[in-house]
Amino acid sequence: MGVVTVVQPTLSLWDAPPSRYTDRIVADAADRMTWLKARARGVTATDVARLSGPKALRALAIEKLLGTGFGGNAFTAHGRLREPEIGHWARRVYGMRPSSALFHADGRPEHLATPDGLREQGSRLELCEIKTTNAAWRSIPRHYLRQVWWQQYVLGADRTLVVWEQHDAFVPVSTEPECRWVDRDDNEIHRLIGLADQLLDAMRR
Repeated sequence: MGVVTVVQPTLSLWDAPPSRYTDRIVADAADRMTWLKARARGVTATDVARLSGPKALRALAIEKLLGTGFGGNAFTAHGRLREPEIGHWARRVYGMRPSSALFHADGRPEHLATPDGLREQGSRLELCEIKTTNAAWRSIPRHYLRQVWWQQYVLGADRTLVVWEQHDAFVPVSTEPECRWVDRDDNEIHRLIGLADQLLDAMRR
């Protein structure tokens, strides 16, 4: 009787290292139509900010599939106008480089984010998110925190500098914006990934 040799599959002892965020650029907002089409196919940080519960998830899935007639208003126009100026401040004070690139998460091409800025501190990646508001913030609103945590997950960042400028009738109330660091929260990120995947499932039905 011959000898039977059983060949066992070889398994890597270590997981492959995550790909670098610069290798995961999907589109750039400079080409707005391509950027919008890419965003429509996945779940963005703006989408995740709205995922407060099942009802919000269902409504967002319908919007993603059918589109929305919202083309902006005076508040969004003011934000687009002021964002470059606030970005200049974040670059001068914190070294944040402006970014308009759309990135996807490592191994998850439908998980997307476009941070407003970023910087590398040694091996650490830190992001910047810019907001304008007509309200005085005592703390960063919860929906914006969801947006920030999602961006951290997608790019693999450690923390985010949230910079906001308050205005009164679209006139800035201060000569400089306010800011606060938000650390990465993997527990929240895990929860958001589950919600995002539920949204993707609802979009496929």
